[in-house]
Amino acid sequence: MFLKNAWYVAAWDHEITRELQQIVVLGEKICAFRSEAGELIALEDACPHRKLPLSNGRIKGDTVECGYHGLTFNCVGQCVWAPGAGGIPSNAKVHAYPLQEKYGLVWIWMGNPALADPTDIFEIENYDNPEWGINRGAAMELDCNYLLMCDNLLDPTHVAWVHQSSFATDATKDTPLRIKKTDDGVIVHRWMMDHEPAPFYKKVIEFEGNCDRLQHYEVRYPSHALIKAIFTPAGTGGPDGPLHEKTFVMDSYNFMTPTTEGQTRYYWFQLRNIRPDDEALSKMMSEDVQKAFEEDRDVLNAVQIGMANKTSPHIDLPIDGGQLRFRRQLQAMINEEQQVDRQMAE
Repeated sequence: MFLKNAWYVAAWDHEITRELQQIVVLGEKICAFRSEAGELIALEDACPHRKLPLSNGRIKGDTVECGYHGLTFNCVGQCVWAPGAGGIPSNAKVHAYPLQEKYGLVWIWMGNPALADPTDIFEIENYDNPEWGINRGAAMELDCNYLLMCDNLLDPTHVAWVHQSSFATDATKDTPLRIKKTDDGVIVHRWMMDHEPAPFYKKVIEFEGNCDRLQHYEVRYPSHALIKAIFTPAGTGGPDGPLHEKTFVMDSYNFMTPTTEGQTRYYWFQLRNIRPDDEALSKMMSEDVQKAFEEDRDVLNAVQIGMANKTSPHIDLPIDGGQLRFRRQLQAMINEEQQVDRQMAE
């Protein structure tokens, strides 16, 4: 089950063109394209006549022509032409999904269009700040339920075993976690004091010696995450630390779009507070981060199979507290949304 009254990432902005294409979000097939003026359009990908996908048809100006019998639909999903002498049936229409273009991403609203508010889109600090650099990679396809990736992004401890060559240090194994529930999600965080920097960050930070490190893992409903990493010279970090002028900050943004119950499309990029124009640094960071995310994918794909076919109950550990709180609240939101939908349908 999914929360429908929410914004999800449908694509990178460059992926939606004048060519009709099918995308799948929350199990719904959607025909996406751009109008002649460049406006983003998303329609239910099924002609109401015989359900041929509209993405199998043709663009005619700012309309879509079904490839079976030529029914033609405008950008809001209304049929404007149909064959035969009987006129256009009143129910010859398809659902149109609200879309927004922001942060290089295409966002889609999957619920009631009247509730779609662009100001509810996940806010990304420093995206347009010229003093911050950015690196990104292609969307990844995961063969697992999106909540497993949400669990992963509320689990700072997993890096000690999954990412030993990149993000792990001894401190990541057992430094206590703090959990905070917010109005729009859950944060799991901890400061690890006076230890050697992890291998990936050692290549990036601009100071020598040990560090104080913050792991800030935050997931907001329905499935968007901010992973903030702070590395500062030992003795300058902590909740009340002054932070050093050479403090390194990396904000990793992660957007999990459920395609089906068992598949997820994963969009990501990082912002950093150093060397914004260093293309070599951006390339190195993208490659190393993608390698780490591929390690996550291997684990989570296997967890999906294991959980779906378990022959004995699984257990939870104290380190799972953030994940469990997130899942409980999200399920409550889904239940409430479905109850409202049932009441409106009566």
